[in-house]
Amino acid sequence: MSITIQLDLPDALAEKARAEGLLQSPRLAALLEEEVERARLARETIAMLDEIRSHPGEPMSLEDIQKVVDEVRAERRARREAGR
Repeated sequence: MSITIQLDLPDALAEKARAEGLLQSPRLAALLEEEVERARLARETIAMLDEIRSHPGEPMSLEDIQKVVDEVRAERRARREAGR
């Protein structure tokens, strides 16, 4: 698909962007892909936080959170080492 985009940028910004190659189609496409992914992750994070907040009970202590983080890291490390 081909889309034409017109940007109204201050001259200084346009020159800097041009110098960095940011106004070329491949680079603009990469920037848009990154932003789409960032937006998706933000939506997922918000949904996850909403889900967490919906659970009744007391908030986890910092020590409990650290235990969970340590467990996840240990599991990942074990999977990485098993894959070697």
